[in-house]
Amino acid sequence: MRARRCAFVSLGIAAVLTAMVVTAFATPGAGIVSATIVARASFKDPVDLKFKLKGDHNEVVHAPDARDTVVQHIVIAPGGMTGWHSHPGPAVAMIAAGELTVFSSEDPTCTPRTYSAGEAFVDPGQGHVHAAFNLGSEDVQIWVTYFDVPPGGSVRIDAARPGNCGF
Repeated sequence: MRARRCAFVSLGIAAVLTAMVVTAFATPGAGIVSATIVARASFKDPVDLKFKLKGDHNEVVHAPDARDTVVQHIVIAPGGMTGWHSHPGPAVAMIAAGELTVFSSEDPTCTPRTYSAGEAFVDPGQGHVHAAFNLGSEDVQIWVTYFDVPPGGSVRIDAARPGNCGF
């Protein structure tokens, strides 16, 4: 009984230390005017999602048993940023106003990619760490649909700043 109690205490301490380390290295957002979840739903029937991303290197993002789908409206003020993060599954982002500049941890040169109003992109999620900035002079409005979010879970997974990006 005493050994079991010690094991539970050890697990609890480990969980708290892990949370403290992630919090210490996480890069919080700034200038987020709002980030409103406008809809959340679970698929009634099993869904197998695949996104084929074409470009410099073709990539297939696969969510074999997609869970919740979440829609969020995000507004970022001029000079604002999301902080470095990932998502549980793939996400489709649509820029409704302004320009959003995205940096990817997977790019060794950390070269930005800018998306303007009327453009959309797919974020692969699943550990793809990135940060988005509003480098313009007006608010950026983004509508994002997140797929394969754990039921009741967060759409965002905080991450540390990657070593290849100096900011």
